[in-house]
Amino acid sequence: MSREAINDPLATPGERLDALKGYLEGTPAFPEFVTESNNHVHTIYSFSPYAPAMAALRAREAGLQVVGSVDHDSAGAAAEMAEAAGLLGMGAVTGFECRVYMYSEEEVAAGRAPLHDRKLNNPDTAGIAYMTVQGIPARSRDAVSEYLVPVREARLRRTGAMVERANEILGRLGAPLIDLEEDIVERSQFLRGGTVTERHLLAAMASKLIERFGVGQSLVDGLAELGLSLGGKVRDQLADPDNPHLVFDLLGVMKAEFLGQIYIVPDRTECPTMAEVAAFATSVDAIPAYAYLGDVTASPTGDKKAEKFEDDFLDLLVEELRRIGIPAITYMPPRNTPEQMARVAALAAEHGLLEVSGVDINTPRQVFNCPELQRPELAHLNDATWAMVAHERLAEVDGGLGLFSAHSPLASLPLAERVARYAGLGRGLVQGGLTVAAAADDLRTVTA
Repeated sequence: MSREAINDPLATPGERLDALKGYLEGTPAFPEFVTESNNHVHTIYSFSPYAPAMAALRAREAGLQVVGSVDHDSAGAAAEMAEAAGLLGMGAVTGFECRVYMYSEEEVAAGRAPLHDRKLNNPDTAGIAYMTVQGIPARSRDAVSEYLVPVREARLRRTGAMVERANEILGRLGAPLIDLEEDIVERSQFLRGGTVTERHLLAAMASKLIERFGVGQSLVDGLAELGLSLGGKVRDQLADPDNPHLVFDLLGVMKAEFLGQIYIVPDRTECPTMAEVAAFATSVDAIPAYAYLGDVTASPTGDKKAEKFEDDFLDLLVEELRRIGIPAITYMPPRNTPEQMARVAALAAEHGLLEVSGVDINTPRQVFNCPELQRPELAHLNDATWAMVAHERLAEVDGGLGLFSAHSPLASLPLAERVARYAGLGRGLVQGGLTVAAAADDLRTVTA
């Protein structure tokens, strides 16, 4: 079975999984597992070159023990990702990522919103934050899908308005114009439960610019008309006429330098409040988490400029997260400095927040590995991942067995002790032949 069939965006999840099974019958050689995981992989259900089955395969080829999907405003990848990971002998953590208003309009009006005008982890709009909902039990996937329908539809409407702005620019350059349905919706997974994102729009715009100016140096010269800032490495990539990742590379430049010209601030249908999403996540026995970005000095994905974000007010932010009901904080070790991560770890320990790690994968140039997780001081991040693996599997049979459930037999224990216990069960479920029923019985017999 060909690898291409595993990554076919037009195939059904079942067809891609069958292709993966066929591929594995050929007994491909895989590296030994390393003590790494990645809980922040995007798939074709938002914007990525990878279908869930292929993302899982690429993660296994990188030696990862656990892979997790967090598509924007969609958990459409969850079932395929979880099954693919199982076929590959890996653990899985599934969820989604979304943007939220930190506070309600009523809180802002009443003066109970100290960070409403601060730039949090979202470069585009103050007061709006990225967060994740992870560890979604399989029985909750339909509820999650239903919850996200109005969010996805609102995002599509906003994208349509931004297409009009993009077409004004393309028209001035004599470039072909974007058709929302043909160039964006049909090239996404929107009709299959996925989301249209700004990256889809910028990819369409990049394709039109390439069509207008051609490839190689003529493209670089044409982009100068847009005033795009091109560094040496990026300029060389865009000037390469044989670059297989040209659209992705151009998209990254445009996101960093150009998105502001067409961006429209999301409304509160597309972006509920953080408290609303946290409450929903808890209601379906999933784990809501704030996505810490931290001040950026250099972007590993090439799509963020050097910029200040949460670090000047991080202590207050964490206090607000706990007040709002957020039990976890997720961040990306390759993106943050040791000092930033140490500060997050200290605040997480002080406030009882679970630390979640991952690497934002959405371009073909990125690697799935996160070698930072092999450092001794970050070993607790691997334990947290395994704890979420156990949470997702155990909460499927009984919501009261979730990591943060008030009804958990371990609810009275400190978070670090709970994580250690759940991590052991997670490893046993994936690597040790432990059944979910046995793991559940193990927890139920605990006398805290």
